[in-house]
Amino acid sequence: MQAKPCYIIPVNLPPPVKHPRIWKPPSQATTARAVSMSTSDDWIRATTAADDDATAFWDYQLLFTSQRLETPDPISLKLADGAIPADFPSGTYYLTGPGLIADDHGSTVHPLDGHGYLRAFRIDGPTGEVKFSAKYVKTEAQLEERDPVNGSWKFTHRGPFSVLKGVKMVGNMKVMKNVANTSVLSWGGRLFCLWEGGVPYEVHAGTLDTIGSFDLIHDDGLIDLEELRVYGDAWDIAAGLVKPILFGVFKMSPKRILSHYKIDAQRNRLLIMSCNAEDMLLPRSHFTFYEFDSNFKLLQKSEFSISDHLMIHDWAFTNTHYILFTNRIKLDASGSMMAFCGLSPMISALTVNPSKSTTPIYLLPRFSKNDKHWRVPVEVPSQLWLLHVANAFEETDDESGNLLIQIHATICSYQWFNFHKLFGYNWKSDRLDPLLMNAREGGEELLPHLVQVSIKLDANGYCQKCNAGLLNNKWRRPSDFPVINTGCSGNRHTYVYAAASSGSRQALPHFPYDTVVKLNTLNKSVHMWYPGRRRFVGEPMFVPKGCAAEDDGYLLVVEYAVSLHICYLVILNPKRIGEADSVIARFEVPKFLTFPFGFHGIWTPNQ
Repeated sequence: MQAKPCYIIPVNLPPPVKHPRIWKPPSQATTARAVSMSTSDDWIRATTAADDDATAFWDYQLLFTSQRLETPDPISLKLADGAIPADFPSGTYYLTGPGLIADDHGSTVHPLDGHGYLRAFRIDGPTGEVKFSAKYVKTEAQLEERDPVNGSWKFTHRGPFSVLKGVKMVGNMKVMKNVANTSVLSWGGRLFCLWEGGVPYEVHAGTLDTIGSFDLIHDDGLIDLEELRVYGDAWDIAAGLVKPILFGVFKMSPKRILSHYKIDAQRNRLLIMSCNAEDMLLPRSHFTFYEFDSNFKLLQKSEFSISDHLMIHDWAFTNTHYILFTNRIKLDASGSMMAFCGLSPMISALTVNPSKSTTPIYLLPRFSKNDKHWRVPVEVPSQLWLLHVANAFEETDDESGNLLIQIHATICSYQWFNFHKLFGYNWKSDRLDPLLMNAREGGEELLPHLVQVSIKLDANGYCQKCNAGLLNNKWRRPSDFPVINTGCSGNRHTYVYAAASSGSRQALPHFPYDTVVKLNTLNKSVHMWYPGRRRFVGEPMFVPKGCAAEDDGYLLVVEYAVSLHICYLVILNPKRIGEADSVIARFEVPKFLTFPFGFHGIWTPNQ
């Protein structure tokens, strides 16, 4: 079988082309001219000539097209390129994300409110076969919004990020729409799908059938009057008053479990973090960390209260600390009125808070109960909104006793981040607008980038120095979904993999991502894999082979060939990224099962 050409983009990319000043949905799509090329320079010139606003606009819509079909039974995928090597470790790659963006009654929802659509790629190393299955997570909202008889959909829950046109807008209090669409957890022989504002849903690892919700932390949210009397201040009393409204009217969970969990491989522990529901409205934040063994026995629980209005989506840990790279928010008065009237998404009640020029990082003691240094945050000397963490680790200087903590993560600017407009969502339109995710020329530095934050603590735990900069000065392109070999979590690592933009497409210079990048944090080398024009990529996933070398394994990534209406599962050789033979195998998902852009996944080896 003849392999398809692999186009390699050089590290010294040309400057991004100028983005259109105004983006309007085209009246009719223009067919892009087919091109062939033999070099990367030819490819860039041909792409620039053939690309236009109409093609880019519809490519963007195709990336988020709803998929209503499920697979009753796993189906074998067609091998399009290469072959799986015999030493590939057998297991399953689970990937979740929104499956449904538009219903059958005129409403569209923000991708973050799209019902969770769980995909499973079961890879058999010895036979080289890949079987695919996909099903919706049967959450309470999903069962209400889908007709089990005729399969039609009607959105009834607003969700935090959306406004519905097909139902009444005013007085709809169904805000907390648990869609279980953000991440996947495999722990203790069980599989779960997580969402940012509710309990996890357990799914059968084999059939993908939903088992039901799983109350992991057992918090009833009751008000402790004695605690308010002894420790309470005005905000604690306010929290006690607002809780019945949040729980009773809006059906919010007392504690908001974050969709990003952590695995401490050395201690074989699951680390979960939660925030108090009422803290979304109050200028204080309460965070709780839980550590479980492989049987879900709670080993320890640590709680921290911070006098600041903060939002957390992702976090990090080391051997001694929980690390919160925090995002400052505030209530928006006009946004709150519009949200409660049903004229804007409920998340409009919150907005970013750029009142301070620094970003606080809290180093919370993981085991020591007497350490009080955490109450004073480390201030990064710039405004950074954290999106996702690749890893964090610490090293001790044997001579001075100083502790160096490093955080590798994706950040963007407060100026760019907008809660309810992410992915270009506008409830008044049936289409997503790519403009927000593609900043105009000169605004590239506002978009998500890979950074390294270094914190130096003295022997007494006081911050001596803190700085932040690009993770690799040779790589300045917008990037997100950073991952590492999970065996290094909480410890020093060398390689970071991420989805990134090549910057070579005229009308979509920054997003969707079209490149997988591998960054070496030690020698600062950069290696990239580019699948071809009008093809996008999601979050990469590292599959270790159990060998000593950190990059000895495989890299999985979904390729979205929107021009063909096809998704591929691609297996890459991490050691060969940037070379013509980096693709080991590519498997084609049947066109009728092509799925929309996903969020986060997990690799689970066969036991």
